[in-house]
Amino acid sequence: MILIARIVLNADTIIQLLTTATLAGLLFSSGLQLTWNEIADSLRQNRIALVLAVNFLLVPALVFLLARAFQIPTETTVGMMLLAAAPFAPVVPTFARLAKGNLALAAALTGLFPVLSAFLTPLVCEWSLRPLLATSGLKFNVVSLLLVLVSTITLPLAAGVVVHHCWPLLARKCLKPIQVFSEAIGTISLIFVTTVEFHSVIQVGWKPLLAMVLASELSFLAGYFLSGRTPASRLVVALGTANRNIALALLIAVASFPGTPIKAMVVANGLLLILLGLLHVGLWRFFASEKNQHRV
Repeated sequence: MILIARIVLNADTIIQLLTTATLAGLLFSSGLQLTWNEIADSLRQNRIALVLAVNFLLVPALVFLLARAFQIPTETTVGMMLLAAAPFAPVVPTFARLAKGNLALAAALTGLFPVLSAFLTPLVCEWSLRPLLATSGLKFNVVSLLLVLVSTITLPLAAGVVVHHCWPLLARKCLKPIQVFSEAIGTISLIFVTTVEFHSVIQVGWKPLLAMVLASELSFLAGYFLSGRTPASRLVVALGTANRNIALALLIAVASFPGTPIKAMVVANGLLLILLGLLHVGLWRFFASEKNQHRV
């Protein structure tokens, strides 16, 4: 009984359960809205190879260089790198809808990136964290993490697509409740980890925060100028490149670095990215409105 109580009350266990449920639910709901043909059609219209390179190579390299330039502590840098290796937050379609971006592309990329992340994120983490972990006591198991991500990301998305294909009426009925449930669990997870790690979050410091802001803004610009042909498509890629997957990064932090402040650094960086994402959406709507008024 004592052992069970300890497991139930362990903060890392609770965070892992909440983030796993969030990712699985969001990916399953994405699959309920998509077919592989829809994903392929929207991706063919954009520079998908370049978008992948920007998100899985350029952004991690950029974050690593900024962390070194600002002399960020190791655990804070690891938290930043975990987010850098986890592109396209599930909130991107919501941001795209608010900013009147390309919703089809947002849905397609939000569905595609988690599948690729199951395979590429562990490799990016292994590559980018090796210089940091060589001089610290932190450990990282890429094989076990790959298995966790495949079961959490790839399988739920594939299951959603199968349900969409075989039982479209059931998919339409289940979509909204699953979305609401997953988003609620995600919110609870973020609030819980923020509460548990609040002391560590408020001690991040101005240099790491400045590095995080610069990384986000440079990522946004890279995503915008190195992507699609239309402003609406460029905006979607920019929002996805700047807004990383907090739930995925938290899952990695808890699975690979339990009992460390790294998850607090993920939360601090993630909350900042959400605020900057909302700022991007607001500025985009403002300037779009100004442009339309001048046309009239």
